[in-house]
Amino acid sequence: MPAGAASPTTERIVLAGGCFWCTEAVFSELRGVRSTVPGYAGGTVPDPTYEQVCTGRTGHAEALEVTFDPREVSLHDLLVVFFTTHDPTTRDRQGPDSGTQYRSVVFWANDAQRTVAEQVVREVTDERLYARPVVTQVVPLTAFYPAEEYHRQYFRRHPEQAYCQAVIAPKLAKFRKAHAARLAAAPWSDAPSR
Repeated sequence: MPAGAASPTTERIVLAGGCFWCTEAVFSELRGVRSTVPGYAGGTVPDPTYEQVCTGRTGHAEALEVTFDPREVSLHDLLVVFFTTHDPTTRDRQGPDSGTQYRSVVFWANDAQRTVAEQVVREVTDERLYARPVVTQVVPLTAFYPAEEYHRQYFRRHPEQAYCQAVIAPKLAKFRKAHAARLAAAPWSDAPSR
């Protein structure tokens, strides 16, 4: 199914907020999220590999396809979580990760998603949540390529790994504190591979 329409009761959107391991760890715990798939979007090379994307020459961002139930979490609220769990004011960088593959992007699949994304950008800007301007791109999704299997649920499978401890664990703790009311009772189970 194309992005934006997962089933009669779910919707999909593709988000890029830096390292997809970090983004997936956060959204895996958000109430209403049914599945997450790390991957690549926004580039020019069909079906790129992680190694190709890491060169910064394919134009892809590390992205996350989020399938959610809008009866449990609205797209608006999902995007509020997105904009408050990464730094949308840094161009081509998130924390220690730098390069175009780490840029902040909302890849919309339909006009309704674009409208909500633009609204949330305005809200974040008007509320002055950040001292610097939001640089998040809001662009149409042209293609999403799932990442290699070993990237899926990376934090859950490798919590002891140094990057997970130094970068993902603090981000996840901050998310849990800031969005406690939006946490799922239990993170969703691993979805079967595509």
